[in-house]
Amino acid sequence: MTREEAYAVLKQHLKNKNLIKHSLAVEAVMRHLARHFNEDVEKWGLAGLLHDIDYDRTKDDPHRHSLEGAYLLAELGLPEDVVYAVRVHNEAHGLPRNSLMDKALYSTDPLTGLIVAGALIKPEKKLSAIDVDFLKKRFNEKSFARGANREIIASCSEIGLELGAFLGLGLEAMQDIADEMGL
Repeated sequence: MTREEAYAVLKQHLKNKNLIKHSLAVEAVMRHLARHFNEDVEKWGLAGLLHDIDYDRTKDDPHRHSLEGAYLLAELGLPEDVVYAVRVHNEAHGLPRNSLMDKALYSTDPLTGLIVAGALIKPEKKLSAIDVDFLKKRFNEKSFARGANREIIASCSEIGLELGAFLGLGLEAMQDIADEMGL
């Protein structure tokens, strides 16, 4: 499946514009991480782009989320490792994250929310208005971006990155698509 085909399928299944932007952000960070680790950029990008494809159908039942998405992606013929990464990104299932891609997607998902929240509290409401030091300070504020699970973000250590480096890679990737995200 090409990236363009994947994006078309995503838009068929997700109607919420913010969720589509979230998917684009996760895709951008996953592609950036794949380049950093010398991994398959296209596969990692597809995993990021499609990780929440079932969210409109499963948002009220977190125990179905990612299982339905993985099933759909398998039916569409996506590679098994992409399907598995999508399946295990939801911690509700308790499935082992085995590959570097699995672990990267897991920690990247909430990271994008933290970064977006950081941009939105600035008067400019732009990703260019924030930096890693700003994000590190906000990371430690429990009342800030409550939905961005800090424990999951900190699991970036499982892919060999310390928090500051992970924040930096994520921010850089999202700044590259700031216009597309409207930030």
